[in-house]
Amino acid sequence: MKMLNSINQLLEHIKNVEEEAIALSKESIMKFSNFLERNSIEIDDDVAEALQYQDIISQQLSATIEVIENVQQSIEKFNHAHKEDEAIAVGSIDMLQSKLSHALERAKDKRQAFSGNVAHKSDDEAIEFF
Repeated sequence: MKMLNSINQLLEHIKNVEEEAIALSKESIMKFSNFLERNSIEIDDDVAEALQYQDIISQQLSATIEVIENVQQSIEKFNHAHKEDEAIAVGSIDMLQSKLSHALERAKDKRQAFSGNVAHKSDDEAIEFF
């Protein structure tokens, strides 16, 4: 999951850069608008269109930020589920190991008991088969 964490960090960086670009774009528009107002300059259609482009760029960056946030949420959910699944798997493996160790000990005990009956066989003792 290190790879997903790296991807998440890259997405966070891209998101931060886009947020800074939006802020700079808004600041640029405000400064330009204040300049036009202070100097009583009327804008033509081309300048109005150029100002709209700044807004369109900000909207596009906001849309990609939203997508990035959705991807980051998905990565977080996956990482959380993976950690839970991994914990369940480790628990299951531990339980299996315990059961196998117990079964091995029982098998060794039975082998020892069987070997003991063969080695010390008396007339009244019978060999137990299982």
